[in-house]
Amino acid sequence: MLNTIFAFINAAIIQGTPLLFGATGEIITEKSGNLNLGIPGIMYVGGISGIIGGYIYEHYTEDPNTALCILIPLLSCMLGSLIMTLIYSFLTITLRANQNVTGLALTTFGIGIGNFFGGSLLKFFNESGSISLMDCGAAFKMSLPFADDLGLFGKTFLSFGFLVYLAVIIALVASFILNKTRVGLNLRAVGENPATADSAGINVTKYKYFATCIGGMIAGFGGLYFVMDYTGGAWTNNGFGDRGWLAIAIVIFAIWKPKMSILASYLFGGLYILCVYIPGLSASNKELINMLPYVVTILVLIIISIRKKRENQPPQSLGLSYFREER
Repeated sequence: MLNTIFAFINAAIIQGTPLLFGATGEIITEKSGNLNLGIPGIMYVGGISGIIGGYIYEHYTEDPNTALCILIPLLSCMLGSLIMTLIYSFLTITLRANQNVTGLALTTFGIGIGNFFGGSLLKFFNESGSISLMDCGAAFKMSLPFADDLGLFGKTFLSFGFLVYLAVIIALVASFILNKTRVGLNLRAVGENPATADSAGINVTKYKYFATCIGGMIAGFGGLYFVMDYTGGAWTNNGFGDRGWLAIAIVIFAIWKPKMSILASYLFGGLYILCVYIPGLSASNKELINMLPYVVTILVLIIISIRKKRENQPPQSLGLSYFREER
């Protein structure tokens, strides 16, 4: 029984890590007042960009270096995610396009880009089969060397690749910056009331671009984790499922607090695979259990709306374009 519980916790952390990357990135973005519903598409592009970078490196290298097997996909992921967020930022911040429509279009575009290159990458190199990056996948899955020596605790909490711990560190750093630094204060001011922030001498456009791009690159790491660590360097079209949408739901569940998103992501990760650990479930009951993350999010949204505590509400200008001329 104890082994099953710890195995479930281990699996929940694995499933929750891409959600944590996505949720942290979206929280940073939304704190600037931008609602980026393109996070699922950015995750796809982050994942396929890492695959492309890793594949090219492995293809032209006879003896791949472990450090480069990590660094090249990581930089490729950041570049691909940055391009996607720059497209979103230019359309919504500079051109003031509707954020909801732009985000949804970006998701459709990103998933299409991921599936296109995922199905065509090998053809570009006159090869057949499916993408499998053994060296890069092994590099990303490397766990702490002393994990097995610590028994059940080590196998449960210390047997992950470095991206799992990086996700937690990024969430904690984001929480500190948002709440304890001048940059975080200015960013929250931009998200709450950009006109007032502009009057105080804060460059609203710069903060919106900066937060959206940083948030998008962090979310892209969620896609990279999925293809490099979770699947071991393999790509499957549409394999990411609805994890991008779950990451956006976690933002609401975590009431726009990065520290809360850590526990929320692992909770959602556990709910995502809960049906696997409950024996004898019918297909219909499994679908009902898979609905739990969204049902819980709706309940949290109702509760925070009823209580109306300001610190638990979304940024006041979330989803609204800023027109300086109306200031």
